[in-house]
Amino acid sequence: MENNKIHILVVDDDDGIRNLLKDYLFNNNYIVSTAENGDQAKKKLEYFKFDIIILDVMMPGKDGYELTKEIKKNINVPVILLTAKGEVENRIKGLEFGANDYLGKPFEPKELLLRIKNIIANTKKLDLNIGHLVGKAEINLNKMIIKLEEKNNKINNSEKKVLVEMLSNPGKTFSREEIGKISGISQERSIDVMITRLRQKLEINPKNPKYLQTIRGSGYVLWIE
Repeated sequence: MENNKIHILVVDDDDGIRNLLKDYLFNNNYIVSTAENGDQAKKKLEYFKFDIIILDVMMPGKDGYELTKEIKKNINVPVILLTAKGEVENRIKGLEFGANDYLGKPFEPKELLLRIKNIIANTKKLDLNIGHLVGKAEINLNKMIIKLEEKNNKINNSEKKVLVEMLSNPGKTFSREEIGKISGISQERSIDVMITRLRQKLEINPKNPKYLQTIRGSGYVLWIE
């Protein structure tokens, strides 16, 4: 899917942020529409099909949580929530209402762009027959090998299952419980050890991971550039 075919709706009551995001995303070849409140957003959703909605939580009238819940009841469209509240409980609340991602203000527009790209990649079905690139690591799921800096690292079945899910959902935070169900590993310590081993196979600097990261209080996430 090319950027110029992707239509994004930005909903924020702050004129400055709304216009900044519109210009930034437009300059990155996205089609962008805007709304300054929930009512305007719902009206635009009646007439246009959007690929992603970027939605501010703190707005007069219907807040972003309520609007996300309404949108998700009727339309299967990814939602990224923006808010000045960065606490874990608020992030969890947004995800419980159906948001796909959550970004606290202030934020770098480039980070938002990365999250958009991850969500777009998430809409594509994972093909196990092709190689997948995470940074400089080349992943071959069929052969169960990760090649990094000319070294081939074998992965086991549990690691393969987790990678399939994470590669299919880049940018999604997986809790330890979810990873346990996917991998068939029950003990949290064993899950952490498996993630550490995957980092050693994926990352140039495993102790300071760029792609397979820990989300404090939530779990683990895989980013793809």
